[in-house]
Amino acid sequence: MIEIELDGKKVEIVEGSMIMHAAEKAGTYIPHFCYHKKLSIAANCRMCLVDVEKMPKPMPACATPVTKGMIVRTKSDKAIKAQKSVMEFLLINHPLDCPICDQGGECQLQDLAVGYGGSSSRYEEDKRVVAIKDVGPLISMQEMSRCIHCTRCVRFGQEVAGVMELGMSHRGEHAEIETFVGQSVDSELSGNMIDICPVGALTSKPFRYSARTWELSRRKSVSPHDSTGANLVVQVKNNRVMRVVPLENEAVNECWIADRDRFSYEALNSDERLTSPMVKQGGVWQAVDWQTALEYVANGLTQIKAEHGASSLGALLSPHSTIEELMLAGAFMRGLGSHNIDHRLRHAEFVPAEGVRHLGLPIAALSDLQRVLVVGSNLRKDHPLFAQRIRQAVRKGATVSALNEHAQDWAMPITHSLVQPASHWAQTLADVAAALAAEKGVNPPLGSGQITETARAIALSLLGGERKAVLLGNAAAHHAKASSLLALANWIADHSGATVGYLTEAANTVGAQFACALPGVEGLNAGQMLAGGLKGVLLLNTEPEFDSGAGAASAAALAQARMVVTLSPFKANMAFSDVLLPIAPFTETSGTFVNAEGRVQGFHAVVKPLGETRPAWKVLRVLANLLGLPDFDFDSSQAVLTLAPALSQPGVTHIPADLMSNATQAAMDVTPVSHAPVVASIYALDGLVRRASSLQMTADARIQTAAQEVAA
Repeated sequence: MIEIELDGKKVEIVEGSMIMHAAEKAGTYIPHFCYHKKLSIAANCRMCLVDVEKMPKPMPACATPVTKGMIVRTKSDKAIKAQKSVMEFLLINHPLDCPICDQGGECQLQDLAVGYGGSSSRYEEDKRVVAIKDVGPLISMQEMSRCIHCTRCVRFGQEVAGVMELGMSHRGEHAEIETFVGQSVDSELSGNMIDICPVGALTSKPFRYSARTWELSRRKSVSPHDSTGANLVVQVKNNRVMRVVPLENEAVNECWIADRDRFSYEALNSDERLTSPMVKQGGVWQAVDWQTALEYVANGLTQIKAEHGASSLGALLSPHSTIEELMLAGAFMRGLGSHNIDHRLRHAEFVPAEGVRHLGLPIAALSDLQRVLVVGSNLRKDHPLFAQRIRQAVRKGATVSALNEHAQDWAMPITHSLVQPASHWAQTLADVAAALAAEKGVNPPLGSGQITETARAIALSLLGGERKAVLLGNAAAHHAKASSLLALANWIADHSGATVGYLTEAANTVGAQFACALPGVEGLNAGQMLAGGLKGVLLLNTEPEFDSGAGAASAAALAQARMVVTLSPFKANMAFSDVLLPIAPFTETSGTFVNAEGRVQGFHAVVKPLGETRPAWKVLRVLANLLGLPDFDFDSSQAVLTLAPALSQPGVTHIPADLMSNATQAAMDVTPVSHAPVVASIYALDGLVRRASSLQMTADARIQTAAQEVAA
């Protein structure tokens, strides 16, 4: 640590830091445009010029290292004059169209121009004009004439997203930020470029010209998509979600969110929203009131139970639902006498689990790993924010190894890649274990492991470093031999000093396990229920055709049931359902999600329910009351949470450690299997992203559509 003087105050800062870092620590604001705390230093804009004693001219605070005894003045006449001069240059070519600029009201240049801009300009020449560019359905580059060439977007692509999709061509006044060869911006994190652009050059295409920033109310929420649990700010106007941006949380999502977190809100206002209960009569759907619909369901379930027994009833639950909804749905089915409850719709193996499967380490720790082995995950698309954390680790020197069915572009160097059919993953992982055993001089877990060159390289990699992890992805969790893969991963981790964990699929996969959204000892699992045989089925927030391993076959199986009740925000499952009950999406209800690391995050509704939509926990409570089930007198989602005493206590931030476990007692079976794991693409993960029109126009969505057409 060294000490400097900043505006008359003593500041201690780590040697090698810049003046800007010292100013941040001291709480002193220095105007800037190109500097961003998460990006490398470019020193392009020169707006942060400060007065450093004994320096003949002002110095850029973002690129000037501190030295012992340095004296810095950020508010001296010399510094202010330099900053005002830079602002004058920046405004030479900037169009004076703030009243029509989509960034108006939240523009960094606009804000700083008030303090550092002149009241008139000395320049009378024509301003430059930059051609309009089309870079895809998410980012608008209609007004690149406003660009000040800070290169934040360029550096973000290189350093955070891992893909340099934007660059600067030409020089001087002819310089332009653009894609090359007319390409689009296709990164799954691309929307963050909109946030970090300090002017109105990059704006949101879906949000463009729909509202002014001062018209919007800002409310906190949590992403309902992947297992990161990204913190969000949902912006609302006239009881309608208009925009979603990140809420900074260094422990979870830093200051970034994935594009599906940002743009899936379009589905909330789509024509596919279900706004009133509907009942199918004679093959025709009819809108009815809640009393009629709920009585119809209650009478139907009562009759089915009387004629076929409680074991003929079952519930398939989405892991994108809140803990409160999952607990109440489970309690509802058990109250009816059925233990046919499951959230593992995409799984192929259903062995009883020990504890709650989770990441095995804090999310923030992913950024500091030195060795990583990822099994069965398209990391970049399945978990974009985890991928960027591991990308940070790679930039610090980490070594990444991967076992997958296909070679995949993770936008980071993969040192060792094992590409094998999914049916041979257990054998391949056993090879790594055998190589590790040979290096350590211990007995391997299986006699059938063969020490291949790549397996040995991965074993040696895992033996190096101090911070390391074996991470099982969605495809590993859905695998027909998931327990064998976990057992092998545990063995490898135990003998290499690594942690082991699941990346976990959905926003509440960990919470669903904790909420016991699982079959009882005599209950049917999701695979058995989707194969048919049930007479009464409750579908909570899920569309089995798209959300399950059974795929299209599930529709035919469920069509054989006497009653299928779908609780969904959308007009879903209409081909085989008998009743549709409109439930609130995450923006219209309160609840709790538990992310991959076990972090408990509650949120509140940000808008009123649309039409006759009601929160799912209320629907289940009223339905239970109609059926006369005891202990269903909850009056809030917080009251429902009392069903889980460990989470309902004030100040609880994580699921208790003693309830979390990635252990397994399963045999390490390496015989090949024929069942390929089912993994949803990035923009088909849940009902919200499937109905977000802009996301469905992206390159990733088009690739998925083309693959489905080929398969069909």
